[in-house]
Formats: sequence, structure tokens, C-alpha cells
Amino acid sequence: MAKVQALAAILLAMVIALAAMEGAHAICGIANEDFKLCQPAAAVNDPTDSPSAECCAVLGKADLGCICRYKGVAGIWLRMYHIDPSRAMALPGKCGLTMPSNCS
Repeated sequence: MAKVQALAAILLAMVIALAAMEGAHAICGIANEDFKLCQPAAAVNDPTDSPSAECCAVLGKADLGCICRYKGVAGIWLRMYHIDPSRAMALPGKCGLTMPSNCS
């Protein structure tokens, strides 16, 4: 379970960065502005204890299978958005979400 949560969070960070770089309106079903709702819970400095209800709602609408495709280069993007990987890895689980079984 922790491995899936970690992957989901890292992939989310990657998608955030790709969305910003591409100027896209949405990546994997999440609008650029919506990604920002999850950043406080995964921030490097002074993170919140839990993701907000809004963050979980955003993650709940995301195409998690799509996010899995971005896992290869996620580490680079985490640093750009000041996201702590271990905190980011915990977000899907804290929101009660499960990544697809083929996303390992």
C-alpha cells in the first residue's frame, strides 16, 4: 500500500510540472489550478497535516492510470514545485484512493 501511495504522489508531482511546462489546461483530468490544492500537504516547508477536502476531491477526479505513465521522471519535478517526496507519497492513501493495480 505504501508503495502505491508513494508512486501516486510522485506521479502527481510530475503531472503538475508537465502541465505547467506544456501550458495545458488539464493533464490526466486535473486542471493546472487544481494541482495547487494538494501542494500544501506535500510542501517541503511547513506542510499541513492532511490534504484538504478540495485536494482529495481533485485526486478523486484524476485519471490515476494516466498519472502512472509519468512515473519515470517524477523526481526532477518534485524539486521544482518544492514538494517533499515522502509527504507526496502519502496523499492518495490519506484521501482513501487506490492506484490501479498495473501502476507499480
